[in-house]
Amino acid sequence: MRHFAVVGSGPAGFYTAEALERAYGDKARIDIIDRYAVPYGLIRFGVAPDHQSLKAVSKRYDKVTESAGVDFIGNVTVGRDISVEELLELYDAVIMAIGAPHDRKLGIPGEDLGGVVGSAEFVGWYNGHPDFADLCPPLDGANAVVVGNGNVALDCARILSKTRHEFEGSDIVGHALNALDHSAIKTVTILGRRGPHQIAMTPKELGELGHLEETSPVVEAADFPPVEADEALEPGHRKSITILREFAATPPDAAKPKRMVFDFFAKPLQIEGGGKAERVIVERTELEENGSARGTGETYEVPASLVITAIGYSSPRIDGIPYDDRGGKFANEGGRIADRLYAVGWARRGPTGTIGTNRPDGYEIAEIVAGEMPAGRESGRVGAEGLKRLLDERGVMPTDYDDWRKIEETEIGNARPGSPREKFVRVEDWLAALGR
Repeated sequence: MRHFAVVGSGPAGFYTAEALERAYGDKARIDIIDRYAVPYGLIRFGVAPDHQSLKAVSKRYDKVTESAGVDFIGNVTVGRDISVEELLELYDAVIMAIGAPHDRKLGIPGEDLGGVVGSAEFVGWYNGHPDFADLCPPLDGANAVVVGNGNVALDCARILSKTRHEFEGSDIVGHALNALDHSAIKTVTILGRRGPHQIAMTPKELGELGHLEETSPVVEAADFPPVEADEALEPGHRKSITILREFAATPPDAAKPKRMVFDFFAKPLQIEGGGKAERVIVERTELEENGSARGTGETYEVPASLVITAIGYSSPRIDGIPYDDRGGKFANEGGRIADRLYAVGWARRGPTGTIGTNRPDGYEIAEIVAGEMPAGRESGRVGAEGLKRLLDERGVMPTDYDDWRKIEETEIGNARPGSPREKFVRVEDWLAALGR
C-alpha cells in the first residue's frame, strides 16, 4: 500500500488526489491535508460569491472524497502542527498544493497607510475567510481605487459596485453584505500600467459590468490602438477588447449614480494621506516596443479613501521547502522540489491560470509520482495512522469530511432567504458546530 499526502484542499489538491486515486486504485491511500477545518480552498475563499456556477465545481471534488482511498484531514497546519520532514517519514510522497494566498506588495510609499488593503484580504473579507473577518475596509468615502488589470481586480471593483439586490443568490457573508449596503462609494477607478490589449480580464467578467443596476463602466476610446490591431489577438481576448470598445462607445447612463472607471496607462507612484489613504499619485505611461510600460513623467491625482491592490500573489514559506523569491512559489523543477516532495498548482507555477488549469497540472504530477513509485511495492510508511497519532500527542484535533458535512449543513440552515448558505467566519464557530 502506498500512502500520499496532498497538502491543500483547493482545486490543485483535489485534482491531484483524483489523479492519484485513478492511477493507484485500491493500492494507495491519499490524504488531503488542510489548515482549515473545511475544504475547497480557493473555491470557498477566493471565487466571487456572485459566481455560484464556478463554485459548483466543488461537487466534483465531493466525488473524489467518496472514494475509499481518499480522506480529508482538516484543521492541521503543515509547518506548525507537523513538519514537512515528519510528513515525509509518514508518507511515500508529499505534494504541496497550498496555492498562493499572500498578496504581493506594490513597493511604493504610502502602501502601509490605513485604507490600503490587498485583494486577498478584501476577497477574504467578503468570502468569509477567518483571517480577514475583522478587516473592516473603509467604505465611507466616495472614491475607491483598485490597482490591477486581471479578473481579481475586476471582482473587487464589481463587488464594490453592486446593490444589495444584486447579491441575491450569492453566498457573500452577512458582515460584508451589510457593510457594502451602507457604502458611500460612488466611483471605483481601476488602474492598469498598460493598455486595453494587455488586460487579463475574461469576457464573462467584463460583460457583467454592462448589466449592473447602479453602475456604468467608463472607458476612454483614445486608449485603444486601431481596431485592426484586435485581429492579432486570441479569440477570447479579442472578445474582451470588443466589450471594452463597446463600453467606450456608450456614454455613461445618467440614471445610474455610480461609475467604474478604467484608467489605462496609469502607474501608481505613491499613496498619500494624513494617516490614512486619501489619494493615489499616478504617472501616465506609454508602451515600449517590447510591450512593457514606460513612465512619461506626467503625473496626476486620483482620490481614494480605499485602495485595493490586486497585482498578484505568492505562496507562503514553509520550513524545509526551498523557495523561489522571484516567482513567489516553491523552488521546483517540473513540479519536483526534492526527493518524494512535489509542488502542484500555484505553489508550483506561481499565480497563473484558471481553476481548470490545475486539472492537467495535477494529473501531470500524479503521473510523475506513479512513475517513480509503482503500485505494489511496500515502503513501510504508515500514512494517516501515524499522522493522527502525532496530532493526538500534540493536542491537535483534525476534522474529516463527515465533520465538514455537519458544518455545511449548519451553514445551509443559517442561510438568509435566497442564499445557499451563511458561512461561519471563525475557526471556533466551525469547531462549535461539531460540538468541540
